[in-house]
Parts: sequence; C-alpha cells; structure tokens
Amino acid sequence: MSYMIKELPETSRPRERFKKYGAEALSDEELISILLRTGTKSKSVKEVSLNLLKEISLKDLKDTNYNTLKCIKGIGEVKAITLLASIELGKRILSEKNDKSKIRNANDAYNIASYEMSNKLQEQFMTIYLDTLNNVIMKKILFIGTVNKSSITPRDIFREAVKCNATKIILVHNHPAGSVNPSTSDIYLTQELVKLGEMLEIKVLDHIIIGNNNYYSIKERYGDLFAS
Repeated sequence: MSYMIKELPETSRPRERFKKYGAEALSDEELISILLRTGTKSKSVKEVSLNLLKEISLKDLKDTNYNTLKCIKGIGEVKAITLLASIELGKRILSEKNDKSKIRNANDAYNIASYEMSNKLQEQFMTIYLDTLNNVIMKKILFIGTVNKSSITPRDIFREAVKCNATKIILVHNHPAGSVNPSTSDIYLTQELVKLGEMLEIKVLDHIIIGNNNYYSIKERYGDLFAS
C-alpha cells in the first residue's frame, strides 16, 4: 500500500504546514508532495518528491515533458500529468502578468518571452506588439522552424500589428543549440523587417535571440540597423 500524506506525523504534513505557515514557508519537496499526494509501496510521498528533485532539478522541471516524468520511479502517469498541469498553469499566470508589462530595455523583452522560447527543440519566432508608450499589447508565436527570410512572412508579422493597433514591435526568436550569436541570416532578416516597418510606420525596436537562459540583443550590437 502506498504512503499517503495523512500517514506522516502531523507536524511533518505539508498540508498542515501550508495551512499554518503559508505556501512560502514550504520547501520545494513539500510543495511537490502536496501535488503527488501518495508515495509507493516502499517509499513515502516525501521520499518520492526528494527522488524526483534528484532526477530533475527545480530549474529544469518547468521544461521537462510527460514521457520523462512518468518514467521516474514513483511518479507514473497520473502524477506526471498532475505536475505538468500545475507547471503549465504557473507559466500561464506568469505569462498573463508579463503581458501587462512595459518594455524599457532588451532584458524586459527577454523576461516576457523567455518562458515560451527557452530550451525548445525547434526554432520559434515571436513578435511582441507594443503601443506608443511601450506597453505590451500582446505577444504571439508566428513561426516554428528554421528562422530565415524564406520561412518568415513579413505580411503576417505586420498584419497582426495593424489588427491590434500596435505602433512598435520587438522580434524574438530562439536558438535551440544554445548559442545566442546572430547568424548572417538573422542580421539580414532584421534589416529587411526594419525597412518594412518604416514603410508601414510600425517601428521595429529590437530583435532578441534567446538561447539557454541568456539572450542577445541585435540592437545593442548593431544599433545602426534600427536608426530611422
């Protein structure tokens, strides 16, 4: 029979500690234990939670997948789904909060896009749409696959800008290999989109490249491309 949280001493039960001290007082392992609810025949739920954190760090947990999780001893299908659903909900809450942000610099743009763009197996291209005061109106992933002039349709980028009444945009794409150094194609694509933006009176503020937990601002390095 699997061990349930209620079988632990009351002072050690994560739910009881949650009610008494609040979520902020709980350890990572305790929060995961609340989600998992039960352990296995040989391990308590707290032991299963600790084992999970040994297999996958908290930092990497947000980017793990169903197949990886369900193969960890003591997790299985139901627990894997519960964990991933909780992680996804947290991402959406954070994304909703970020969508209301004001962008002041490249780091702000990176923070808004990083949860959706980091540690992906394929290249993705996102556009962040802004008003005249640099408040985020919305962000949207428009393309998945190799990012170059032939795969990206400028019409789609600027159509969305017109639809949401954006006056400025920030281009963002990721490099799955991890390096954030721009390719010649990245620079050329940026130059072409800046020119099109000027014609449509929609200013391209920057092009951010995201790698493994870092980023590169093309504007910071090639500011002349953005001069109007």
